[in-house]
Amino acid sequence: MAEAPTVVTRTLELPEVDLVHDIRGSLPAADGRPPLLMIGQPMCADGFEALAAEFPDRTVVTYDPRGLGRSTTRRDGRTDQNPVDQAADLHALVEHLGAGPVDLFASSGGAVTALTWAATHPDDLATVVAHEPPAMWALPDAEAAARASDEVARAYAERGFGAGMAAFIRMANWQGEFTEDYFAQPPADPAQFGLPTEDDGSRDDPLLSTRSHDVTRTRPDLDALRRATPRLVLAVGEETGDAITARTARGVADQLGLAVTVFPSHHGGFASAQGPWPGRSVEFGARLTEVLAHP
Repeated sequence: MAEAPTVVTRTLELPEVDLVHDIRGSLPAADGRPPLLMIGQPMCADGFEALAAEFPDRTVVTYDPRGLGRSTTRRDGRTDQNPVDQAADLHALVEHLGAGPVDLFASSGGAVTALTWAATHPDDLATVVAHEPPAMWALPDAEAAARASDEVARAYAERGFGAGMAAFIRMANWQGEFTEDYFAQPPADPAQFGLPTEDDGSRDDPLLSTRSHDVTRTRPDLDALRRATPRLVLAVGEETGDAITARTARGVADQLGLAVTVFPSHHGGFASAQGPWPGRSVEFGARLTEVLAHP
């Protein structure tokens, strides 16, 4: 196995934000292959450490999205997370690095950004693997899903982190459409999930607050994606079943006339097996290598 490359951390100062990013390997890539970017939302660069380690022979770039992690120096006067802004940030980052077109693995909210990026700046990208984008607009029960999401934000606003996260976990793991049976349940109990029951008073969590509502509601230009030059792969975890992010991935794939590609594990299956939400990063990395190599 190739020796793990040194990680170099840099900051790109844009008019509205300072983007902190990490580069593993050389630019341009020593082997001539496109660099591999890994992006998430609200996950930052540190969430991809295990997966990046599976690509010691490639140049891998990760970053913290606008307003998150180490990229909290914002000059736009806003606190929201918007995929259109993040796509523009990534376009600027690739131009700054002189790295395009790049291969892209995008997780969750990052996958929503990836679809927007592919529609607006297709020349930046070679292959886009969008893993379980929470694109609620693609669901047949989109209104009910938005209602469930609103209940998460309401639980957080009224009772704090533990209540909000408990509501989120229940929503994220619900199998199938959001029926009246879902909404008839009593409020989710934080203690059931080992979460704090006391309210610490904070209301700025990027996942649970309304700051990220645009992530689930942003609909990319589907006609542009159908015409786009990047190869698009909609991916779903084999263990996700009929939970919301698997259904949204299938819904987007159907809109684009694509089949879904199955990956090992669950929504965060690229994480380390030793982490708090254990994944299968070794198997996941092998599958991603296969998908990137064989159109």
